[in-house]
Amino acid sequence: MTTRRSFLKSAALLSAAACASPSVLAADKSYIGLQLYTVREAMQQDPTGTLAKVAALGYNSVEGATYTGSQKFYGMEPAAFAKVLKQNGLIMPSSHYILGEAMNNGQPTQGTILHGWDKAVDDAAQVGVKYMVCAYLMDSERDHYKKVAEYLNKAGEQCKKAGIQLCYHNHDFEFQTQNGQLPYDILLATDKNLVKMELDLYWATKAGKDPVELFKQHPGRFPLWHVKDMDKTPQRNFTEVGNGSIDFKRIFAQKKLAGMQYFFVEQDQTPGSPFDSIKQSVSYIKRTLV
Repeated sequence: MTTRRSFLKSAALLSAAACASPSVLAADKSYIGLQLYTVREAMQQDPTGTLAKVAALGYNSVEGATYTGSQKFYGMEPAAFAKVLKQNGLIMPSSHYILGEAMNNGQPTQGTILHGWDKAVDDAAQVGVKYMVCAYLMDSERDHYKKVAEYLNKAGEQCKKAGIQLCYHNHDFEFQTQNGQLPYDILLATDKNLVKMELDLYWATKAGKDPVELFKQHPGRFPLWHVKDMDKTPQRNFTEVGNGSIDFKRIFAQKKLAGMQYFFVEQDQTPGSPFDSIKQSVSYIKRTLV
């Protein structure tokens, strides 16, 4: 099973991007999204067929995994990838990127916030990306959050010029006290117009934080959510949405306060086929949350 860490640190990082019609707004309809990391192995093997399966299961929005400046999206040129999405009734309003401070085999990874970001923004704008998301910080990038915040503000300025919003996606380590401060608070101290948040509901909950309280403290700061559930075992592992302990009804009731525009189902690990898991999740979401 590919882990997020190995996926992001791999020498052959997968291209991923967002593709959406600029005229389409999230408020116009109910979008149920899938973070394509959930079906990463299938996307490597057969991206066209995988996107068709995702759409057939009831998803109408997807979020890309890490983009690397290849000018290709899962092996396809932008126009071809956009065509596949459109053929399947999908939009891709958001995509994940990495900071890029940590080297890869001694070389910088292009298409990251610190290396080739101008090109990444240009490519994103070309295909209609609305949100570019810093997805993950490597171990070596987690001991100087104030510097990371500076990087994010600068990257956010570049995004804004292209009509794109930069966001930051959390795990649980941002909620572990460091030098008397929560790193997440440092990241929230960025310019709220340049840097917004993609709140991963699972990781925030696992870290002991209440998403609704975060919305109250920082209204409108959370346009993107990752919707993943936590099982009821002592290990609190990933599970299908609606199959665990997170009170999604309570959280979704506060989506306007949060400023939520899009949400994406993500399940990093599944007990069997990820398609079985995402089918179960979308069924619960349609029945209960939207």
